[in-house]
Parts: sequence; C-alpha cells; structure tokens
Amino acid sequence: MSDVSLKDVYKSFGMTEVIHGISCDIKDGEFIVLLGPSGCGKSTVLRMIAGLETITKGEVAIDGKIVNRLEPADRDIAMVFQNYALYPHMSVFKNMAYGLKIRRMPKAEIEKRVQVAAEILELTEFLNRKPRQLSGGQRQRVAMGRCIVREPKVFLFDEPLSNLDAKLRVQMRLELRNLHERLKVTSIYVTHDQVEAMTLGHRLVVINSGYAEQIGTPLEVYEKPATKFVAGFIGSPAMNFLNSSISSDGQCVKIPGGFRLALNDGKMLTQGGKKVTIGIRPEHFELTEDGADKIQLVVDHVELLGADTLVHGRFPRDKNLLTIRLPDIHHVNRKTVLSLAISPDKIHIFDRETGHRI
Repeated sequence: MSDVSLKDVYKSFGMTEVIHGISCDIKDGEFIVLLGPSGCGKSTVLRMIAGLETITKGEVAIDGKIVNRLEPADRDIAMVFQNYALYPHMSVFKNMAYGLKIRRMPKAEIEKRVQVAAEILELTEFLNRKPRQLSGGQRQRVAMGRCIVREPKVFLFDEPLSNLDAKLRVQMRLELRNLHERLKVTSIYVTHDQVEAMTLGHRLVVINSGYAEQIGTPLEVYEKPATKFVAGFIGSPAMNFLNSSISSDGQCVKIPGGFRLALNDGKMLTQGGKKVTIGIRPEHFELTEDGADKIQLVVDHVELLGADTLVHGRFPRDKNLLTIRLPDIHHVNRKTVLSLAISPDKIHIFDRETGHRI
C-alpha cells in the first residue's frame, strides 16, 4: 500500500493544454474518485498516474518516489479497464495468473495467489471457464482478480462498471466497497456516475475541462459545492439555478417572479446589491401554507416515481423552469399553484461572473 501525490500536473497534446495544474495528495489506503463529465480529462489524469500518458509538466509520486519517467510495469500499480481486457482463449485461472507467469513467479506461489483472489471474488467455481462463458459482472471480477494477485501498491479503475446494466452496477458497487475494506489498498477510480462516486469514494476530485474544481468528501461536495459547475453536476435531479440579486441590506435575495428569500443573519451584509446566481436543490423545497414570505410555483408536469414525486413548474410571470422533489406520492394537477418554503441554510449563492461560491 502507498500514498500517491500529484503536484501541479499539466498535460498537453501538441499546442492544446487539456489538464491545467491538478494537485492532490492521496493517503495510503484511501479510495479517491475522479468525477466529471465525458471529455473533462479524468481518464487522462488516471493514465498519467499509470504511465500510459506522458506528463507535460508537474510531478506524480507513488510512495514518495517520483515516477514521471518510470515505465508502467515499474510503478507497481494495477489497472482495471472498462472493457475487461481479458484473453478470450484463456481460462479464468490463466487470465488471472498470466501477469505473474510472465514475471517468472514460482508456480506454487501463482496457484496460491490465484486461489486466494478467486475466493475473495467468489470465482473459485469458474476458474476453468473461458470469458465467453461468464456474465458481465463475472468478467469484471476476473479483471479485478488479475489485479489483486499482483498485490500492487495502487489500484486504478477506469470506469469499470459502465458496461454493466443498472442492477449489476449496484451489486458491483457493493462488491467494490467490500473488496476495498478487506484489502485496504490505495485506489483511484474514474467515473462520470455521481452515484458511484458518492457511494464509493472517501473523497472526490470533481474535474471540469481539465481543472480540479473541488476536492472533498462526498458530503462536503454535496452540501457546500465550491462552484456552480460542481453544484449542478452533483445531485439528481440537478440543482435549480436562478439569476438573482442580494438586497441592499444583505438580509435577503431577490429572485424572479418578484419573490424574496430570507438569508441567514449577517451572511451577506457586505454583499448588498450584488448580482448573483442562487442554487436550490429540488429536495430542499418544502410545501407550506400561503404566506407573504413564501414563493409560488405553477405546475407544468408531474412525475410519480413511487418513493417520491418530481414536480416541474414555473414562477408566475416568469419563464424559468424549476424542479422540486417531494417525498411520497403527490397527485398534483397541471396549473395548480403550490406554495413553497426554503430554509436559508439550503440556499447556495454563487458569483454570477466567476461561478465561485460566495
């Protein structure tokens, strides 16, 4: 097991810079998730750690040793790919043992390691089968087993569950958590799926267009997003954003539709009159009685999801579409006017120009 350090890491392809100075210290035994939309650079960062991409500028260190110029085979890492990368003509046993065999490890040690990994991953009864005889989840476990037998310092996962169906992804998430708790090996995991990120990661690195916009625990990223991008990317349905302005006394925020939302006392005293963007998560709206300090929503559409209800609507005399999530089932007719309240500590305020949290 080892720690991993990225110090001001840049990557350029020709004249195009795609990674812009990412820094992150990953502790020994930590499970870190690189999260972001397709094309944001998260897999490029992982490949630089693995040695599959050169580093334009900056340093990557594993266990205190700078590895920029080391070949992948010399970094003592193991990588699980999205497409499993299994040899179709080999049995499960031979697939798991192949990396040890080419390192000329004694047969007895190979047998021991494969059997231990197969037991951990519940693959013992499949050791003589070929990959084509396995389900997608079983193939992914074989790919993980091939890494486990190496006993590496660091595990790297490049969207390993994206080829699986929804039910199997849930099962494999649980298996990955159990595996990490058992092995306690430093792990770096790439995904665009926020549910995977929130449930697996000790900390998240949220990447956008090659920049690390926020590094923090899942709850920190959810409750206090550092930027408007992070706020909109984390959470489903996505956060509602409204262009607004802070009142001159800093006590409330003025939103479309002519409504005002109270802020925590003193939070914005120095920001009076500033134009901002506010964010409110769908699940943080509350149904309430009519009142002068409440906001009203005219219902456009309703989605009954069983455990909860999504309501899509607009403020009177305004075109902004909002989504709210209500617990349980609510039968609401179109054009119904709902009265809503929002707690001041659930209002996220961002600078309208920079997108940074205020």
